[in-house]
Amino acid sequence: MITSQLFGDSFTNMIWFLLFILLAFLYPRIMIAQMLFKLEQTAQMLESFTLKAKNIVVKKITKRPKKDLMSAINNFLEFFMIEPVSLDPFGIIKKIEHIFNLYEKRFKYFVSRIAPRLNSEERANLAMGLSGAISLNQIAKIVRHYVELIRKTKNLQLALLLQMQLPMVERISKALLKGTEALTNGWPIGDSVGAFVSAHLIGNRKVKEIETDTIVAKRKIEGRDVYIIKAKGPGGRLGKLGKAVEKIVKREKIAKIITIDAALKLEGEKSGSIAEGVGVAIGGIGVDRAYIEELAVRKNIPLDSVIIKMSQEEAIQPITKEILLSIPRVIELVEKNIMETREKGKIIVVGVGNTVGVGNGKKEAEEAEKLARKIIAKEKMEKEKKHFF
Repeated sequence: MITSQLFGDSFTNMIWFLLFILLAFLYPRIMIAQMLFKLEQTAQMLESFTLKAKNIVVKKITKRPKKDLMSAINNFLEFFMIEPVSLDPFGIIKKIEHIFNLYEKRFKYFVSRIAPRLNSEERANLAMGLSGAISLNQIAKIVRHYVELIRKTKNLQLALLLQMQLPMVERISKALLKGTEALTNGWPIGDSVGAFVSAHLIGNRKVKEIETDTIVAKRKIEGRDVYIIKAKGPGGRLGKLGKAVEKIVKREKIAKIITIDAALKLEGEKSGSIAEGVGVAIGGIGVDRAYIEELAVRKNIPLDSVIIKMSQEEAIQPITKEILLSIPRVIELVEKNIMETREKGKIIVVGVGNTVGVGNGKKEAEEAEKLARKIIAKEKMEKEKKHFF
């Protein structure tokens, strides 16, 4: 009796030991299979986003696209820009500027070729929409690359790393899809807030194009002569803000340069909250910022900045109600800054950001705000419908 019991216990322990060994070998494979299923779903979703973005761009050109047009857009989605060598930093800004100018020229040429019937503002919007579609395509390709690499190598660590990044990747991709729609259709986005402020400050003053895709207006604010610079609207443009400031600084005595731009908020901060500081509030590749900083150092010009905080997604999506409500407060702060300036000379105010949907004066800015509020109301209704069902 005791012998049979001992034999039974030994047999059970052996079975459990074998199961443990088996699971030790199979568990990583089971985990990889589960992860690959989820990663494959995400990769397919991102690829569908790219297709939707491409369709948004195509519909702006024609409702009945031909095979040649689809082929041209598919090829252009692979377009890239190689940064110049920076091992020797001397002259790097000029190199970056040259490459970026070539990048912009190629975009303009391609858009004019595929959409000759659109006007200049619509072409500018289409170029920005294409830029969003290219970004989505690159994200989808990178995720697909890692999914296939994990499938081939069965690398659990790589699968875990990619899985941890997926929530952020999905958020950015969804924002890019919405941003592509907004840019293509000429809707103001979060990054347009600096252009909104400068358009309000220009008022009904006459503007002139001081540099490629960049306009300037001169008016008195709080008894001071002020030059207001922004990208030319309402098409989607960034302008050559640094070059525009340089032209004014060379011929006028400047007391101060004030830059207004969107800035990335921290989680927990409110969207549309405002902060003041010193320095040049210009993001992007850094060429415009370098130009202004170089001028300020050489001429000893004070640099003030006002930023409007928002998330990375809000910056590229249609402008939100919170950001719209911040515009009057920013205008007040800029006017107060001008009033408190004690240095002699004229003041430059630069509205930084993508001016998509925002024209070159107060009337156009008010029309853009009305359009933005309609889009906000439409999105709110769509969210309520989804929540209801």
